[in-house]
Amino acid sequence: MVTSEHNTVADTPVLDVTEAAVNKIKELLAARHLENYALRVFVAGGGCSGLQYGMAFEEQGEEVDTIVEVDGVRLLVDPTSLPYLYGANIDYVDNLMGGGFRIENPNAVSTCGCGHSFRTGEQGGAASGGGCSSCH
Repeated sequence: MVTSEHNTVADTPVLDVTEAAVNKIKELLAARHLENYALRVFVAGGGCSGLQYGMAFEEQGEEVDTIVEVDGVRLLVDPTSLPYLYGANIDYVDNLMGGGFRIENPNAVSTCGCGHSFRTGEQGGAASGGGCSSCH
């Protein structure tokens, strides 16, 4: 496993995780009694823009995963998702409209209105910034 807090290329961290996101991850792990688990952050095909983000708790990562550790919280990124997520910022936002994790991704050329799916420049096609059924 590649274990690195920064694992950088040109001083860009693999993932930047805000204090609010770290605190929420710790809260979720404690509430589910998953103290030794990590949060897998991944990209999968789907969503109205072509790719969508996913997150899941896992006890152990895979040998090929990149591990990002921030303030005692471990995040796992598989090698397929890594190019799409490299340099992304993960935040947790809680407001009157509801709370949730938010990913600001420098690799996305367009995102769905809800921010759960995105498109990269390599995908081609028309830019989408409108709504999808999951935005409402």
